[in-house]
Parts: sequence; structure tokens; C-alpha cells
Amino acid sequence: MRYTLFEKHRDEVILVARILLMILFVKFGWSKVIGFSGTVTYMASAGLPAPTLSTIIAIVMEFAVGIALALGYFTRPLALILAVYTFATALIGHPYWNMSGDMQYMAMINFYKNISIVGGLLLLCAIGPGKYSLDKR
Repeated sequence: MRYTLFEKHRDEVILVARILLMILFVKFGWSKVIGFSGTVTYMASAGLPAPTLSTIIAIVMEFAVGIALALGYFTRPLALILAVYTFATALIGHPYWNMSGDMQYMAMINFYKNISIVGGLLLLCAIGPGKYSLDKR
């Protein structure tokens, strides 16, 4: 049977993909941890209900779930939950349809980046964590 590079190294590619997909979440989740009060202030200014609770949810989803997925722990259910969270943050955080000018363009880019990330998370949910994961131990 003939293998392509990615088929032969499928598990290694999935590991690298999991890590690359989670860099964004872990980095920005950590920034919310170390800048907790500033994040609460931002959440309040964005009009989110219960800004302290919203910040805690964001930290858990981005930092804790991001690390769990990078390690391949409860990969399928957490990838699905993070996909839903990411879709919701796209709708709440980047409503480009209510903006104009440069702000609209930047929000549209971020909205569609979130939608693309949702696609990656759904793919991770479908294919699973690969051999190099805590799920496979």
C-alpha cells in the first residue's frame, strides 16, 4: 500500500495540528489570567452580563481547555464545547454587521478567523486526538 507523507505520519501531524490550534487559546487565556481585573473591565465595557463570571468562563475555556486539547485530554467532547464557545465569541465579540469603515473590516476578519477555527475544532472532534495524546494512554 502506498502512503503519502501525511498518511504515514498521521499521528504526528495531528499532534502538531492540535498544538498549533491551541496556541491562540492558551496565549490569550493566560493573558486573561494575569490581567484578570483588566479583562473584567473589558467584559463590562463590552456589555456582557456578569463580567467577572464571563472572565472566569473565558479563562477556563481558553486556557484550561486549550491546554487539555493540546495534551489530547477528553479531545472530542472538549473540541466540540470549544467550537461552540468560539462560535459564540465570534457572534458576540465581532459583530461586523453593526459596524462601518476600518472597524467593520477588522471585526469581519476576526469573525471569519473564529469561524475557521470552529472548522478546525470540529475536524479535531471528528478525527480524534491521534496516538500522541492522553486519551490514547
